[in-house]
Amino acid sequence: MTPRGILLDIEGTTTPIAFVYDVLFPFARSRVGEYLHQADLESLKREHDEDIRQGQNPPPWSDQPVQYLQWLIDHDRKSTPLKTLQGKIWFEGFERGELRGEVFQDVPRAFERWRQKKIDVRIFSSGSILAQRLLFSTTASGDLTRFLNGYFDTTTGPKKDAASYRRIATAFGIPASEILYISDVTDELDAARQAGMQTLLCVRPGNHPQPPHDHSSINSLDEVG
Repeated sequence: MTPRGILLDIEGTTTPIAFVYDVLFPFARSRVGEYLHQADLESLKREHDEDIRQGQNPPPWSDQPVQYLQWLIDHDRKSTPLKTLQGKIWFEGFERGELRGEVFQDVPRAFERWRQKKIDVRIFSSGSILAQRLLFSTTASGDLTRFLNGYFDTTTGPKKDAASYRRIATAFGIPASEILYISDVTDELDAARQAGMQTLLCVRPGNHPQPPHDHSSINSLDEVG
């Protein structure tokens, strides 16, 4: 079925994983101390207590939990207070021109093609909505946010939870069966399929190997629509 809506992951789908791990994460990691006053310390303390309870062995908590935040970044934790803080750090980096969004070359072509077909394109990423907008607005191909009708992050729910995709389908305003979700992670695709969406695994250079699965796969967005 030709989709009326396309939901895209970012890391490993529209954007190289190396950009996230080698550029964005180190940029935020080196600056969390400067932005600590903007962090939701209450929520972070609850996460730290839960990490202790689960035996994760995080750095000790302090009134200035820089080491804990850096530990969360190093573990690529899908933490809403961390992602919100990273978004604020990246915002100033993009504003100052120290950062610039990166997407695969096929992404602008796909966005233009899908717009001509009147397909509703939206983003679902663990990164904050602010970070998503910044990435797509500052690419070498220009501001790509003009092609995007919506953004979803961890405030919608976990990416491996089918309920998150049901909420997103409601936001699209079309049946889940008419939405195609493209991601590089099969656990996310499983959850989207459970919610009734169509799915495609995006296989890009540098992506993490996935366990055995029954999702169709693509190597480029040129293969879609």
